[in-house]
Amino acid sequence: MKGIVFPGSKKLEILNFPDPTPGPGEVVLEIKASGMCGSDLKFYRAEGGASSLGLGDLDGPIIAGHEPCGIVVGVGEGVPKNVAKEGMRVMQHHYRGCGSCEHCSTGWEQLCIDGVKEVFGATGHGAHAKYMKCPARTLVALPDELSFKAGAAISCGTGTAWGALQRLELMGDQTIAIFGQGPVGLSATLLASQMGARVIALDTGEERLQRAKEFGAEVLINPTKTEDVVQAIRDATHGRGAHASLDCSSAPIARSQAVQCVRTWGRACFVGEGDIVTLNVSNDMLRRQVTIIGSWTFSKVGQAKCAEYVADKQISLDSLFTHEWKLDQAKEAYELFDLQNTGKGVIDPS
Repeated sequence: MKGIVFPGSKKLEILNFPDPTPGPGEVVLEIKASGMCGSDLKFYRAEGGASSLGLGDLDGPIIAGHEPCGIVVGVGEGVPKNVAKEGMRVMQHHYRGCGSCEHCSTGWEQLCIDGVKEVFGATGHGAHAKYMKCPARTLVALPDELSFKAGAAISCGTGTAWGALQRLELMGDQTIAIFGQGPVGLSATLLASQMGARVIALDTGEERLQRAKEFGAEVLINPTKTEDVVQAIRDATHGRGAHASLDCSSAPIARSQAVQCVRTWGRACFVGEGDIVTLNVSNDMLRRQVTIIGSWTFSKVGQAKCAEYVADKQISLDSLFTHEWKLDQAKEAYELFDLQNTGKGVIDPS
């Protein structure tokens, strides 16, 4: 089979790999949709690829893609039928830990006490190929009502937004300011709006702001055209500030503003990876009783709950996607995605 590899420095290769065979406790998926996530750009851009980011020593080229969705086509020994069987429509929680510690056993394998063994698509073969092998325990059933594209979105970007909103304990009578309207931020805007919350969407791109409006945002703010972002948010909330904020941008100034824009007793959540933040601890946090939350993706249980919510609410996650690509179009796909001014992309490796 052919698979997409990121050697680094914005290079991309399509290489040949053996078709995987499941071992004990493992399954093989036929990938029907493999989402493109902002985190993929870290590996795509990094000089030396994923290995240069401190993710461990890699044994040869690694197939990219960590938003897998497809059908089980191979089942190894010892896998119970209620866990996986051929023909089952599934998503995959893209981490492998020890499988038995207090975090792994509750669906948080990325927090494994012994250290995460594989991040599929970064240190283990991912979903940018026709087939993918993984532990059966990492599978999450895809509701019949959802498309494979929707499942791919939930497998990282949308699932990450869901996890952050749950950590924020967002309620329908509250206002949330969401910084960055890329795939994760736009998912958060869509989900928060469906939950009944009022959304203030912020992005430096007008196209992304217009998509946020289509997805339910009531107030749009372009920081490059706004003299005082924090004051603009206060002006939109009767002078008090948002109840909650979510930074999906990773920009240091946006992180600071996400903390400063919430009201007294407010909550700010960071999900954007990398970079730094500078705060005046007393004025921005302590003297306003502000809570800051770090949220890294989601658990396997959270992934399933997100899928059920999207299905029950009949939310159209397919509308997140603006581009669909075949495997042999990967170079063009990532060159466009690298500009970060479009919507979400998905690769069909069949």
